[in-house]
Amino acid sequence: MVCGGFTCSKNALCALNVVYMLVGLLLIGVAAWGKGFGIVSSIHIIGGVIAVGFFLLLIAIVGLIGAVHHHQVMLFFYMVILFIVFLFQFGVSCSCLAMNQDQQETLMNSTWRIMSSETKADLEDKLDCCGLFNNTASRPQFDVDVDLCKASCVKSHCMTCGQKMLQHASEALRILGGVGLFFSFTEILGVWLAMRYRNQKDPRANPSAFL
Repeated sequence: MVCGGFTCSKNALCALNVVYMLVGLLLIGVAAWGKGFGIVSSIHIIGGVIAVGFFLLLIAIVGLIGAVHHHQVMLFFYMVILFIVFLFQFGVSCSCLAMNQDQQETLMNSTWRIMSSETKADLEDKLDCCGLFNNTASRPQFDVDVDLCKASCVKSHCMTCGQKMLQHASEALRILGGVGLFFSFTEILGVWLAMRYRNQKDPRANPSAFL
């Protein structure tokens, strides 16, 4: 059987969905490990990462079952949902790669304002810092955060949490954007494979059956 045939398309789609399943399990495992060890346990993004991993795992299972059984309906929904995921992930990845330092500070400030006191305390204790940014615009909030800060460093000599996070934010955004962009193109590959495989005829099926 040549590589463009039915069997090759089926095996390639199955292998791709197995990779998606492993990635989903990895996301769930890493997020659960971080939460279990109390690494900023109250930040809601941990639950978000677990949800993304579970969703990717579910989509991969649907694609794998559809590929094994050549199920037209499951393959159709798999294609549609995976394409939507591609659009969302491609947009987020490009945003991560294009974000400059001023935009990072704006994002941090907006996130810091909606965080609970418990979450801020966890973050300050983990990073050994106090407050976010000590500038004119956020000075009132910064003074309140410093008064409530329980980090182990001496408050008068503590770095701000914003400074510490910005030191690694650009590198982290580049990595996240690059990895997300790479996987977004594998999702397009999955959509193309599913579309091609769905329109191919199983050579072992009854020739008179409707596919």
